[in-house]
Amino acid sequence: MPAVRALRGATTVDADTEDQINERVQALVAAMLESNDISKDDLISIIFTATDDITAMFPATAARAMGLGDVPLLCARELDVKGGTPLVIRVLMQMQTEKSRGDLHHVYLEGARALRDDLPE
Repeated sequence: MPAVRALRGATTVDADTEDQINERVQALVAAMLESNDISKDDLISIIFTATDDITAMFPATAARAMGLGDVPLLCARELDVKGGTPLVIRVLMQMQTEKSRGDLHHVYLEGARALRDDLPE
């Protein structure tokens, strides 16, 4: 029987532009789905956060452009912590899956890889 699980991911952009945000968010979401064998129909919702230096567009807009417009999507502002990594977009994806928590592969791309050095590649 499927359980509700959450999957984490993050990426960075090199510049606060629509092209960079689209490219990086779509690559991150695709990698999260592919590496965990998740279909769009398994998704419950996705929450995106972005650091204060990302203002060019909503990360959810990039997810909608890749066909996730009927999945509930929400954007929020990340905490502005001194010394935090700049230009970061984080994702919390809720889904139904047969997998246990230990079988899920959280995905950290680009400069966000350094955020979770405790996770296997």
